[in-house]
Amino acid sequence: MAKDEYPSVFVVDSHTTRPPIPPRLNQGRRRAGAAQTLLFLLVGVALCGMVIEACFIFRLYQTESASSASSSKFTGGEDATSPTMWPSYNILPSKPVAHLTDGQDAHHGSEIMAWSMIADPLLYEMQYKGNSLIIQKEGYYYVYSKVYFSDNGVFHHTINRNTEKYSGKSITLLQSRSYSPVSKSKIARSNSYLGGVFHLDKNDALCVKVSNTSKIEKHKAFENIFGAYMI
Repeated sequence: MAKDEYPSVFVVDSHTTRPPIPPRLNQGRRRAGAAQTLLFLLVGVALCGMVIEACFIFRLYQTESASSASSSKFTGGEDATSPTMWPSYNILPSKPVAHLTDGQDAHHGSEIMAWSMIADPLLYEMQYKGNSLIIQKEGYYYVYSKVYFSDNGVFHHTINRNTEKYSGKSITLLQSRSYSPVSKSKIARSNSYLGGVFHLDKNDALCVKVSNTSKIEKHKAFENIFGAYMI
């Protein structure tokens, strides 16, 4: 080989950075499609939640509107001549129960109070007869009564029991006495509530007795109540 000629040398640079390989087109499309599907799914779930929430708010608004309307009806000076309307339920009580209120058809005696049969009374496995609740099933009962009255002096409020065990004799179960200062210029108004648990027999009769029924205020039917329920 001549001195002026040089041998062919092939230099390989192992540190040279190779250009990146472009991603496959099919994989990029698949990833974009999956992300788009997930986004549509999340948006759909969010829209469904908004629709359900709007339905709940609408129903709640209707319920509150109905409640406020009924409240304004009762507080708008309703007197005892209007029956007390209770909502009707398809579920029967599991035990005997009674709840009575005052009303225009309730004609009191001089001392024994009467109760309305047009004010939607609640009577289940109990009877109302002769101004009294008649027990149909023996057991323990919570008995209660509340009256609204005006009086100057002493006012008596009792719940009495008539039972066949004592030859129909009247037994006082509960009693309250209210004392008001005697004044001709001012009439005192007050409430009296009685409540207690008693063992009652079948055919026992319960009634509410006051010192003078003319002192009973009949401004609203539900201000004078009488009831009992088995416990």
